[in-house]
Amino acid sequence: MIAFAKICLWLSAFLIVYPAIFYPALVWLVALIWPRPVKRRSWFPSVTVLIPAYNEAQNIASTIQNKLDQDYPRDQLEIVVISDGSTDGTDDIVREFRSQDVRLIRREQREGKAAGLNEGVRSARGEVLVFSDANSLFAPDAIRRMVENLADPEVGYVTGNLAYQTYMQRIAGGCSAYMRYENALRGLETRAGSIMGVNGGVDAIRRELYADVPRQLITDFVLPLHVISIGHRVVYDERVRSSEVANTELGLEFRMRVRVSLRALQGISYMRQLCNPFKYRWAAFSLISHKVSRYFCFFFLAVAFLANIGLASTPGYAALIVGQTLVYLLALAGFRKSLPTLFRKLTLIPAYFLMSNAAFAVAAIKFLQGETMATWQPRAGAQPSRYNQTA
Repeated sequence: MIAFAKICLWLSAFLIVYPAIFYPALVWLVALIWPRPVKRRSWFPSVTVLIPAYNEAQNIASTIQNKLDQDYPRDQLEIVVISDGSTDGTDDIVREFRSQDVRLIRREQREGKAAGLNEGVRSARGEVLVFSDANSLFAPDAIRRMVENLADPEVGYVTGNLAYQTYMQRIAGGCSAYMRYENALRGLETRAGSIMGVNGGVDAIRRELYADVPRQLITDFVLPLHVISIGHRVVYDERVRSSEVANTELGLEFRMRVRVSLRALQGISYMRQLCNPFKYRWAAFSLISHKVSRYFCFFFLAVAFLANIGLASTPGYAALIVGQTLVYLLALAGFRKSLPTLFRKLTLIPAYFLMSNAAFAVAAIKFLQGETMATWQPRAGAQPSRYNQTA
């Protein structure tokens, strides 16, 4: 029994750290031995910017103006806002931009981002489709730099560098740290081949590669996997910069993580053929290592803790259970609203890690129960002004 508990503990420990440490190290090694640089060059095809929105009256004007101010040929740029049953005046604000060739698609029945993008793409005129969240502000050269990646015929999808503006360190700081880590990993994956996850709010795809996404699935996950499945690369370009305001409330961030995780699990199931290592060697390795193992980390955490409790009387393992307990207590302390600045910094990553894995656990239960979450709520917080755009 003790031997079995030790196997469970150390195997779970390995599976916890594998996606965060060992997988990035392996990708770095592959990129070093067999690098696949992106062949970027200046290119100016017609572009349609698609902005799905639900009740984004406080953000939509700044977002549209931000896209109009891009340093991309104006006669090659089309902007389409898909209002998913908005009730707060979002549509009226969008109509104020009609004289600048900004189009509004009004959907009376609220069905979520995937359904809205599917409809928007059917009426889009651009050779390249750019996806923007309703509160995403692009750097002035973001669209031009995204398109440069698509000049490489192997590249079918590109994502940029999304940074979260943080006005409250309790949750937003952890979110920002997570995005910095993800972007660094995407940079490694790009040099080795393709990335397994994109930002969604600052992306571009070749129009001919777009395929309708079922309404209950997450476009930011399924579309890149579809592009990989038909033989094109999905890449990350750190030069393409965008910013959004992070959630500042724990409950909102938790619900967002549950929704994204649930739809990602459904996306993995939908695109499960990519987990076949005999047909998609790199994709299967990366998808299982980067995504599948991460979404089930909560299970390995629980097994490691319970196995460690069973070994508490074994020499050396008592200290380990004390260490695990202290990390969890540190994470729980991070959920408090008022903490000293130094202690707050110490708790940021443990608190966000624990919250994320709790969300993964809830999402896994909902997935097994067959639940779906197609619609979304806008992030809390005001529109950022990082790139000095005006409404």
